[in-house]
Amino acid sequence: MKTLLKTSSLLALALGTTPVLAAELEELESKARAEGKIYSVGMPDSWANWKDTWRDLGEHYGIQHQDTDMSSAQEIAKFAAEKDNATADIGDVGAAFGPIAVRQGVTQPYKPSTWDEIPDWAKDKDGHWMLGYTGTIAFIVNNELVKKAPTSWQELLDGDYQVTVGDVGIAAQANSAVLAAAFAQGGDESNIKPALTLFAELARQGRLSPVDPNIANLEKGEVEMAILWDFNALSYRDQIDRNRFTVVIPNDGSLISGYATIINKYAKHPNAAKLAREYILSDAGQINLARGYARPIRSTVTLPADVQEKLLPNDMYAAARPIADHDAWEKSTRTLSRQWQSAVLIHQQR
Repeated sequence: MKTLLKTSSLLALALGTTPVLAAELEELESKARAEGKIYSVGMPDSWANWKDTWRDLGEHYGIQHQDTDMSSAQEIAKFAAEKDNATADIGDVGAAFGPIAVRQGVTQPYKPSTWDEIPDWAKDKDGHWMLGYTGTIAFIVNNELVKKAPTSWQELLDGDYQVTVGDVGIAAQANSAVLAAAFAQGGDESNIKPALTLFAELARQGRLSPVDPNIANLEKGEVEMAILWDFNALSYRDQIDRNRFTVVIPNDGSLISGYATIINKYAKHPNAAKLAREYILSDAGQINLARGYARPIRSTVTLPADVQEKLLPNDMYAAARPIADHDAWEKSTRTLSRQWQSAVLIHQQR
């Protein structure tokens, strides 16, 4: 049976790390097997192909899994409310929520053996959170309803189709779309006015759609063009009809972010949670995520040809960049709902 220990020991030798690493991983695996269970939140089978990772942990280490799906904010609130009566061991939260979880004191650190391959911008320096995979804001276009798919934010203004962005101020995906547009239009985490100006113009043109950009509405043809995470856009495309939709990363700027694991400070199965993080950041775990259209955070992972074919070309991401100032973006999101109403939606009501 292939175990994490064997994989990580080979990695340790390749990287020239000390033999202690292998011994520590062997001890971790033993403790995790003894716990035999892991309870996650926000990591359902259907999201980013988590089902394969939970299957592997069960088959390789005998760890039984159960998930309760919830939002990032709900996960952190659950950790904080339950404390020593914890019913969750590990969660998956949007990148902006990692620092929030740390400030609330509900996480415990663990640096996996692949720690050095995770970009600095994608992890907490002490190992309290780290991205397992990235998402980049993309356009998905219905080829049957739109003559020419836009390739930039600026091109959106010249179209005659409806643009769907989702529930700005509430949904992380929609908020991220606003920041991506701000990046492209010369703004940043503390200055989203350029993005609001762009969306206000779409509203004035009567082209800002109130339809939710979910898979059902895309399939029914109620969405002409939507702004989504790339992994959602690609998954929806392939589930409905690969030839019916075009997915692109806007070439004048986008936001690359992602989702991070947080281990509950009060976890009843802490070693199983640490082993799960270890596996998620291993080659096998990263490939599992890529099968769910999520791009691995470790750029050194070689994806099988059939998995690579599911994803967009790497050069399409040239203009995408991560959040540089998390504090500024968190401050902006607090007022985003009000700003969206006063600067954008007001033009829909005229």
